[in-house]
Amino acid sequence: MSEQTKSPEQEVELNEELDQMQADVEAAVEAADAHEAEEVSPEAEIAMLYAELEAAKQTINDQKDGVVRAAADVENIRRRAAQDVEKAHKFALEKFANELLPVIDNLERAIEFSDKENETLKPLLEGIDMTVKSFNDAVAKFGVEIVNPQGEQFNPEFHQAMSIQPSNDVSPNTVLAVMQKGYTLNGRLLRPAMVMVSKAAE
Repeated sequence: MSEQTKSPEQEVELNEELDQMQADVEAAVEAADAHEAEEVSPEAEIAMLYAELEAAKQTINDQKDGVVRAAADVENIRRRAAQDVEKAHKFALEKFANELLPVIDNLERAIEFSDKENETLKPLLEGIDMTVKSFNDAVAKFGVEIVNPQGEQFNPEFHQAMSIQPSNDVSPNTVLAVMQKGYTLNGRLLRPAMVMVSKAAE
């Protein structure tokens, strides 16, 4: 039986089908090759994951350092603020206390230079003395302390030497006399004590 002769149209269609099949095969081969190229060996994948883990650890450490530094800065600011508040509380009365010192000085001078043998003045002097003590007690409650260094070693931080007197009775740099008492406020000098200081006799 003889083979049936194909028409030109059928041959064109057959050739097109063959071309399409060949194109599909080539595309499949290219896709397989690309897939093989994309496949990574287990060792390379582990190395990649390890690198990503190290990068993540470094990021976490950097963030930790930033948090620690920020916390330290906040703590420093808080401590400085607390110190400023403490100083403000301690020394808020500094100007007021300085205004009171001349009043205490005048009361003490009134006692010092009055006629203590005069019986008429004794009640008055007792009243002034009680007033001075009340003043000193009141300011002491707020941290004001008297600097009266009679007989002590001269201290330039709290004493102001008004004169120097030779003496064989005491060691050099001893306070022989206090012309005016000094005062401190919570350890800070309000006014130095004005003193006479000894030196070795020639």
